[in-house]
Amino acid sequence: MLKFICYPKCTTCRKAQKWLDDNGVEYELRDIKEDNPKFSELEKWYKISGLPLKRFFNTSGLLYRSMELKDKLPSMSEEEQLKLLASDGMLVKRPMLVGDDMVLVGFKESEWSEKLK
Repeated sequence: MLKFICYPKCTTCRKAQKWLDDNGVEYELRDIKEDNPKFSELEKWYKISGLPLKRFFNTSGLLYRSMELKDKLPSMSEEEQLKLLASDGMLVKRPMLVGDDMVLVGFKESEWSEKLK
């Protein structure tokens, strides 16, 4: 079963959830604010995704900006970045759709269609 990790107040997350429902995709909902991904989960998802670690950060979020992470991330190790992501769900890019062998970060309808149909 796919894990749909989102923040219910986020309009992009709601749009992605509607897309999943409209396309009959079964998923388990997880509120990123209530149940932040753990270090071990993030590390696994990062490796499965094949994406740069920066893609897992919510770069448009208030917390990201207030912590000035744009300037700090380049000098941080992979482990430090994963620990930071695991410390607060608001730092994590959402929505995220996680399966056994794929991870989609952010909602791009064309990308989700390609992977799920």
